[in-house]
Amino acid sequence: MSKVLIKPLITEKLTKIQEKQGKYCFLVAIDATKPEIKAEVERMYPEVQVLKVRTLITATKPKGRFTKSGYLSGRTAKQKKAFITLKEGQEIDFFSEI
Repeated sequence: MSKVLIKPLITEKLTKIQEKQGKYCFLVAIDATKPEIKAEVERMYPEVQVLKVRTLITATKPKGRFTKSGYLSGRTAKQKKAFITLKEGQEIDFFSEI
């Protein structure tokens, strides 16, 4: 996609939010700011107008597995998500690009 927007997040829960509230979720670069995210969404999808951008950074979680040589431990990577609120009546069709 771009350096700011990594990919749209599509799950059952987020699909319900898209249909009812008109909010869309993207995985974004960890150092991306709200104005950069808004500008990139409006550049990639010129038919929409962004009203609000909310961001969150997910915490890392400990992960581990048992191997022949013992226990390997580590952590998941940090991720930043952006929830985009569009103007009333507008929508983004993620599947038209497929």
